[in-house]
Amino acid sequence: MRLNISARTGLWSLLLCAAGLLNTFAFAPYQWHALPLLTLAILALALRQAESARQAAWLGWCYGLGWFGLGVSWVHVSIATFGGMPLIASLGIMAALVAYLSLFPALAAYSAARLAKNRPHYWPLLLAVCWTLSENLRSWLFTGFPWLSLGYSQTDGWLASYAPLIGETGINFILLLAAGSFALLWRYQPSRVVHGQLAAAVVLLALAPVLGHFKGWQTNGVQVPVALVQGNIRQELRWAPEQELPTMKKYMQLTRPQLSERLVIWPEAAIPQVEPDAQAYLFNLDMLAAENKAAVITGILDWKRNGDAYNGMIVVGDTGVKGQIYHYETRNRYQKHHLLPIGEFVPFERFLRDVAPFFDLPNSSFARGEWLQPNLQAKGYQLLAALCFEIAFPRQIRANFTDDTDFLLTVSNDAWFGDSHGPWQHLEIARMRALEFGRPLLRATNTGVTAAIGADGQVLAQLPQFQDGVLTLEVPLTQGRTLYSRLGDWPLYAFCLLTCVLLWWRQRSGTDPVPAETITPEPITEAAHVEPVEVMTDSKSAESAAKERIEPHF
Repeated sequence: MRLNISARTGLWSLLLCAAGLLNTFAFAPYQWHALPLLTLAILALALRQAESARQAAWLGWCYGLGWFGLGVSWVHVSIATFGGMPLIASLGIMAALVAYLSLFPALAAYSAARLAKNRPHYWPLLLAVCWTLSENLRSWLFTGFPWLSLGYSQTDGWLASYAPLIGETGINFILLLAAGSFALLWRYQPSRVVHGQLAAAVVLLALAPVLGHFKGWQTNGVQVPVALVQGNIRQELRWAPEQELPTMKKYMQLTRPQLSERLVIWPEAAIPQVEPDAQAYLFNLDMLAAENKAAVITGILDWKRNGDAYNGMIVVGDTGVKGQIYHYETRNRYQKHHLLPIGEFVPFERFLRDVAPFFDLPNSSFARGEWLQPNLQAKGYQLLAALCFEIAFPRQIRANFTDDTDFLLTVSNDAWFGDSHGPWQHLEIARMRALEFGRPLLRATNTGVTAAIGADGQVLAQLPQFQDGVLTLEVPLTQGRTLYSRLGDWPLYAFCLLTCVLLWWRQRSGTDPVPAETITPEPITEAAHVEPVEVMTDSKSAESAAKERIEPHF
């Protein structure tokens, strides 16, 4: 497929790359929340001037290059620093990842341009619809990578109050509809359809401040004492055999003074032994926690007799369930379902593991846990677990959410990403989940950012990065269900699919006329009362004027 890229298209391509780069500053830790409206409006304006759907796809891809090129640059830290790859190879892998992710905005742009070919007045709606469906595809294709979805930029922004109602996906839709509507005002003949979409976008933006009254949850007056432990173990030391005992001793020493009747959370794989080998340590921790009426939830790896390995969490100490105590194979555990490619499983493993150390990282061949798993039980509370990367998948959270869920819980090891913006983006994603589901969220990580988050998405307290410590506080519980926790994204996806099918069918059947307000009918003249010469002159003038009036203005 060859694209005829003119000088003008080249300038637009560079501008869109720059606009995509700016998106990074809309997310944590920068949080310039209004930026996506600007960058998406620039994209929409460029796409409306594209000469073909393929050119629109190219422009969307250029936008994606900037968007992901800087936005997920933290991935390079794990590849270059811990993956054992030479610089040129790591840059090549990053280039391939960014090029792949950029295909999704390209697909959205191409689809919107095709559907809008004979109906440009519907451009804002079609762009929002196609973008939403393309982002959905990005969230599950090849296990999914929904990082940097633009709705996360509103976690602290103007549209945050929509999260309990329509989730991050719905916020994304509003951003696209608004940006497309603003862009369509540029050099476009006014029409009721255009004005209707613009009015809808303005109303949706204006309603945001009053929607906090419809969040669907309220506090129930219960305060739970929690302790979140951050061990700050350097990544290169986490699996060194000589560091096993010092690491386990450190977590015990940090935890012991904070055990009294608390809910204690340790990070992902905090115990650097597989569960069958750590039984003596776990029984000791179980007895110590039970004596202090505390519960400890820790990340740990489990290696089964059949050879399957799982990345999971277990609960020791006071579970709050009569007769339930810790033992190996206890059902009060969580096994990670959504595995990270390369980090936790290697596609085409037989071929790639011998290519480079990056494809043969420690503990990178896990089995997948079940999609539906019961909430963890600890001190009588129910905690919905999501391990590391899984917190970016709201469908998985919703599938396991119940009326009795007290906390959302996520543990992680962001030491892989060093001192980059990756861990801060990760925290922002976790905060959006708290907003969507109306439950407090506990987040314990190895090197930070360890934090407790309220049901309104606000950080209640956090530890500084790259310091060991324990975060202690009392977290208020909530009750009630948000609309999003009940319905999820399905109503929005159904609307998007129905819109695409309806417009496609109308195009195929030829039943999609040009809106009446864009057409001025030809004037009717009475030739019998005009002399021949004047008739010809007036006829030409009328024909020219009519032709000029029905000429569409883009």
